Parts: sequence; C-alpha cells; structure tokens
Amino acid sequence: MKRCAPWLLFLAVALPATSIQAAEWKAVQGDVLRLEISSQESITAVRYQKKSWPVKKMKNGRWQGWIGIDLKQKPGTYNLVWKAGKRSVATDSLSVSEGKFRISHIKVKKKMAVFDKETLARIRREVKALKATYRMQVKANPDVVMHGRPVEGVKSTPFGAQRYVNGEARSPHSGIDIAAAAGTPIKAPLAGRVLYVAEMYLNGNTVVLGHGNGLVSVYCHMQSIAVKEGEWLDTHQIIGKVGSTGRSTGPHLHWGVRFNNARVDPESLL
Repeated sequence: MKRCAPWLLFLAVALPATSIQAAEWKAVQGDVLRLEISSQESITAVRYQKKSWPVKKMKNGRWQGWIGIDLKQKPGTYNLVWKAGKRSVATDSLSVSEGKFRISHIKVKKKMAVFDKETLARIRREVKALKATYRMQVKANPDVVMHGRPVEGVKSTPFGAQRYVNGEARSPHSGIDIAAAAGTPIKAPLAGRVLYVAEMYLNGNTVVLGHGNGLVSVYCHMQSIAVKEGEWLDTHQIIGKVGSTGRSTGPHLHWGVRFNNARVDPESLL
C-alpha cells in the first residue's frame, strides 16, 4: 500500500475539509460529554439514544454539543448523529466504558429499612412527582455547565455508589452527598426555574431546578427552603440551608442531576 509523505498528511489535516470527518469519542457511565464539530451548515441537534441533545454555535463554523451518559448505560459503541433540521450531517462513534463505583454494606434496624403500606404509598407518590420534573421544559441557558458546587464540604458519598442495606441491593447513588455544617447556605450552581418544592419522606426538604436543555438539578435533606415553585433563580442565588431532614444520618446536601433524564455525575458539569 502506498504511503503519503508526512508533510502531505499534515496538509490533509490542516487544510479546510470539503466533507465532515467522523470523530470517535470516549466516555464513562455517568459522564456529561462535550462534543465539537466543524460544519458550514446550521446544526440543530445531536442525536444519541433516540434523543435530541443541545448544541451551540461557536466561532469559525464550529458547533458544540452535549450528551449525558446514563449511570447504567450498557458499555459498548454507539452512534452520535449531527442533525441540520431533519437531515443527518455526520455520524460519530461513542465508546462507553464501565464506571468504577464504590460499593458499601451497611446494617440498620429493620424499621429503618422496611416501610409499612401507608409509608410506601407516600414514597411512591413523591417519587412519581419528582420524576415528572425531569421532563419539564423551561427557558434554556446558553451553556450546559455548572458554575461551582452548590455548597462546599466533604464529599461523603460519591456518584454511582452501590449500597447494600442488610444484604439487599438498593438503587445506585444518582448524585453526590456533600457533608457540611447544618445551616450552611446552598447556592444555585446555574440559573433556572424552581420546578418542585416538597417535604419528602426519604429526601426530606427538597428543591428541583430546571435549567433548560433537558438539564434538571435536585437538592435534598435541606434544613430550610428559601424559594417557591415557579420562581426564577439567578446563578449563585440562595436555595436554602444544609440540613438532615428525611432519611439522613447527619447534615449534608444530596445534589443530583438529570440530563435528558439520564442520571449523570454533577461534577462532570463543573
């Protein structure tokens, strides 16, 4: 097979392309992946897992896009399709690898792990209401990025941690827990609309913010809440204070993020 001279190969890369070259991307379960493409056409979305993900126009004919890899996305190779309206402009490949998540085993009294019918019914109602917020549409922020953590402290439980309670597997941790002193102010890491405010049995005092582009953030176990449903918050505006409400063993903030309903690591948005 005939080889190109090194300088000729360099020119092939450096000169403007007449057609869009496919790219290969890599991610781990729970990642938010930032993508880029060069195109003179107006890119409207990138398609992944039968969903449309947001894009933003950059300079010099470049476009930026974001996708969320769910915590339990099966490892493997997937297609990412850049769209200009209904037309496909380019197809990239995405390799998803398995995340390395912490596993912990704890033992608690039976009354802490088993619920009666009435309590279980309440929990299910609250979970249903919470999940409904993940699909609510609000005014979009220009970028998919968080401007700092909502509170500073010690990360007591990392994203994706698998917990076994009295030998039984529970749902993997879909956010991060940040231990901090009770009463510490919690700040919105990104502007958004207050979609949900509730006192939940498991999550305690909870606030959900919608940031647009399918991005939703959740704040739980708060001591007090300083916002109301429907209110628009600016970046770094106070949401409430750190507490230990609901099923909690000490003051901390549970911070979770859903991106197009995918469970993603909040810290991958920083």
